[in-house]
Amino acid sequence: MSREARNLQWLLANLVEEVPGLLSVAVVSSDGLLLLSSDPGRHAEQPAARSQGPRGSSADLATIVSGVGSLTIGAAKVMGFGNVKQTMVAMDEGSLFVMSISDGSLLGAHANPDCDMSVVAYHMALFVGRAGHVLTPELRSELRRSMQSEPIGSKSMESAK
Repeated sequence: MSREARNLQWLLANLVEEVPGLLSVAVVSSDGLLLLSSDPGRHAEQPAARSQGPRGSSADLATIVSGVGSLTIGAAKVMGFGNVKQTMVAMDEGSLFVMSISDGSLLGAHANPDCDMSVVAYHMALFVGRAGHVLTPELRSELRRSMQSEPIGSKSMESAK
């Protein structure tokens, strides 16, 4: 893997480690493909129903992030409000955050219901600021190939550090 890809993996792992309450995080391309994800198994201390993100699959989180992103982008176009910067969905048992990175790529995070939403949004914005300029088409292609060559959820973000 290239240095840029390893650095992006490290940034994602760092986001998960620094922000209390995050359950799973995914970077999704503009066409809905999973580029990077956090290690969903690292939250074993959480209740089983929510320990591994939506249904325990990074692919599920990627699908949800892509769908929410598409819906909000379409709504913004219809309303004429410009580009979508972030979306937050608060639910009884957790929260979903979706933030635009670059060229249609999205950062999505699934968090505990008691997380500090402003802290999550702030750290996601930091990630977007750091990752946006390095997430080139070449790097996205490399990350896609990397995710396709390994079973989803088997890749530990600890190895990216």
